[in-house]
Amino acid sequence: MESWLDLYDNMGNYLAPSMAKDHPNLPVVKEEGCYYYGADGKKYLDFTSGIAVANTGHRHPKIVQSIKDAADQLIHGPSGVIMYESILELSKQLGEILPGDLDCFFYGNSGTEAVEGALKLAKFTTQRPYVISFTGCFHGRSMGALGVTTSKAKYRKFMQPSHLSYQIPYANVKEAPMGQDPIQYVVDKLEHDFNQLFKHQVTPEEVAAVIVEPVLGEGGYVIPPKEWLQKIREICDQYGILLIFDEVQTGFGRTGEWFAAQTFGVTPDIMAIAKGIASGLPLSATVASHKLMKKWPIGSHGTTFGGNPIACSVALTTLEVFKEEHLVENSKEVGAYAVEQLKKIQDKYDCIGEVRATGLMIGIDVIDAETGLGDGKALKRILDLALEEGVLFYLCGNEGEVIRMIPPLTVTKEQIDDGLTMLDNAIQKYKEELK
Repeated sequence: MESWLDLYDNMGNYLAPSMAKDHPNLPVVKEEGCYYYGADGKKYLDFTSGIAVANTGHRHPKIVQSIKDAADQLIHGPSGVIMYESILELSKQLGEILPGDLDCFFYGNSGTEAVEGALKLAKFTTQRPYVISFTGCFHGRSMGALGVTTSKAKYRKFMQPSHLSYQIPYANVKEAPMGQDPIQYVVDKLEHDFNQLFKHQVTPEEVAAVIVEPVLGEGGYVIPPKEWLQKIREICDQYGILLIFDEVQTGFGRTGEWFAAQTFGVTPDIMAIAKGIASGLPLSATVASHKLMKKWPIGSHGTTFGGNPIACSVALTTLEVFKEEHLVENSKEVGAYAVEQLKKIQDKYDCIGEVRATGLMIGIDVIDAETGLGDGKALKRILDLALEEGVLFYLCGNEGEVIRMIPPLTVTKEQIDDGLTMLDNAIQKYKEELK
């Protein structure tokens, strides 16, 4: 029988390239805490959290036990055909930590499903056909979610999205002219962009929803001013448009609060949540108020696997771990510490541009020192060298020019020091290669 590493070497025979090939394609045999254990016998510090999923760390003992205990009771629903405690208790507890009156849930399996549900809910309840999203945002790659995804053109190539949508630019304070207040600039520009859209392309009475990532994720970890998000809320309220926050990546402590809505002081009408909700098990939710959800009748949406009983049980344990280990507070504290250390690296190297962060959602620009423009080629080399050192990062940005640093929320300051020392060494090696 072939060893699994032989299968790894021939993965192209078994897996679609779109599934098999991503950075860095590291073969691993185990995960634990903030670490992956490679098939090469090396231990790797993980600053990706499985792309912002393992917020409680990999294989937290309570999570592993929760899976075992839940499997002794129920493995599959489906909810509605039967009903079980974990899905109801989870809904109760999530309603206690979500902002405003967001307390009613439709469960799915992935972030994309949560976005699909949010779009369907908005269209059904408003009876309006159009959605507005923002350039650079990523909301998923199924056909509905793809209609509002614009982080990369390649995702939409040869695909005709099923959602009728319009896009306006995301906040960019760096565009502000010299001498002009950057926050006021992006707020005024947002209002202008909406006015132009409503004047020339679609009337506000036809718009069901505005969907936005409260922090731009794959598009480059751009953090907008809170005033910009507040202005979106104001415009939506003015025209009876529903506001959807895609908190698939920003939720569950990632930004230093339970949700980015609380970080920025803006409560949406609908929220899409996933990733960190169940410490690695497939679970997501479309969230709204009971008042709005009751307008979405039986049969208008459905699921076979959504709200899986094991996943719901593990999500409850995830919330327990968050509270016992103060992970939201740790995200804020250790995230601020990481930025302090990154600033030191930024001062050393002309290829490191802006460092942007909220909580443990950190973006590090890699730039061409001469042009100041993002340099995706340099980033790839730096990440490869960092992996050789023993730390795993991921990338984002339209050109793949931003290091995405998203360690588990259990990460310690000592582990931050270890990882950033390895990143420093990798950048130093990269600079030496250029000589």
